[in-house]
Amino acid sequence: MTEAASRLPVSRLGGPEVRAISRIDIGLRRRYAAERRFRAYGLAAVTIALCFLLALFGSIVGKGYTAFQQTRIAMMVDFDASIIAPDGDRSPAAVLSGNAFRFDDLIAASLQKTLELDPDDEDGLYDGLDLLSKGSAPMLRSMIAKDPSLIGTKRSVDFYATGDVDSFVKGTIRADIPESQRLIKDKHIALIDKLEKDGALHLAFNTGLFTNGASTRPEMAGVGVALVGSLYMMLVVLVLSLPLGVAGSIYLEEFAPKNRWTDLIEVNINNLAAVPSIVYGLLGLAVFINFAHLPRSASLVGGLVLTLTTLPTIIIATRAALKAVPPSIREAGLGVGASKMQTVFHHVLPLAMPGVLTGTIIGLAHALGETAPLLMIGMKAFIVEYPTTPLDPATALPTQIYMWATEPERAFTERTSAAIIVLLAFLLAMNSLAIILRRAFERRW
Repeated sequence: MTEAASRLPVSRLGGPEVRAISRIDIGLRRRYAAERRFRAYGLAAVTIALCFLLALFGSIVGKGYTAFQQTRIAMMVDFDASIIAPDGDRSPAAVLSGNAFRFDDLIAASLQKTLELDPDDEDGLYDGLDLLSKGSAPMLRSMIAKDPSLIGTKRSVDFYATGDVDSFVKGTIRADIPESQRLIKDKHIALIDKLEKDGALHLAFNTGLFTNGASTRPEMAGVGVALVGSLYMMLVVLVLSLPLGVAGSIYLEEFAPKNRWTDLIEVNINNLAAVPSIVYGLLGLAVFINFAHLPRSASLVGGLVLTLTTLPTIIIATRAALKAVPPSIREAGLGVGASKMQTVFHHVLPLAMPGVLTGTIIGLAHALGETAPLLMIGMKAFIVEYPTTPLDPATALPTQIYMWATEPERAFTERTSAAIIVLLAFLLAMNSLAIILRRAFERRW
């Protein structure tokens, strides 16, 4: 190259090569720009999803956290023996079989002293009784039945306020709207103010939300029976779905011959995982109730239906865990003289156990939140007493939420949200357990 040519601008030297390099640079810039746009779109999608999730949880918690406290009215009750046991028989059977109206007399006498009412002020007494739950008399009755030694003593008792009073104290019902548009009247507000000033009316932790059963009165309603029913169902699902799902997965993955029949079975299992859960409810209604004549609204039937729902999920997850075990493990087991079954159960299955446990727990969590199949088999009954066996009538937490959501009373709204919070807490705990078990038993290859 001559000295004159070396002093020429670069753009004049090797024109085709420069143009080719320019095209590569332009292509790289476009690719990097596309990657940046893709990352921005992904970040925007995740941000939007998180915003919706936070809005959902904020709405549920904002409406339901108040249900974990309940308005109580503390009154000194004189368990007068002449009223409770006029014939002198203080046994629990006599107390439960006697006239229930005598407990209303105890409450009226206590309320009259608490509000400092004149003996002839019947209107004031009736207004005060409107503040107390209709379940106050049965509560006194059960207290005396459990502890007959209360008869003849005086004891301070925290009574439940009505759902409307509870909503007013928590601010759900406002006092600044016209009296004709609210359920709490001015005369009731005056009594509430007096009770608050005297320290008789207060908020306390709502233990009844976790211990009581179904009730038409929102202040007395709880998820205790639903929790026990859900526990029985999950035990049935665990006992049936885990061994059946793992055994079926081991056979299909390790022992079954590869032919058209096994291919058909695999396709059907994958399709069953996508079947709407209400279809399993119809199947359970036809087979377990109408054909097998198992008791309606029993936890056993609910567990059987949910087992059918979770089996495809457990089988698919277990097969994926077995496939993830390196073939060298199988070859090494067979190479040292182990049989096919010994290789699978002594070497392959223990290494696949983290995935098996994860799939099982996620399947149980999915079953815990199912509502449609349980409604089909009648697990929406009004159950007050705790079930003692899986054959007793029971309800479940999702169906309890559904029933409360259909109630017209305002106070059931916060109960519904509180039950959803309890359900979400169980689901979060089960999914956290799945993650912990997977990390504890996981091995990296």
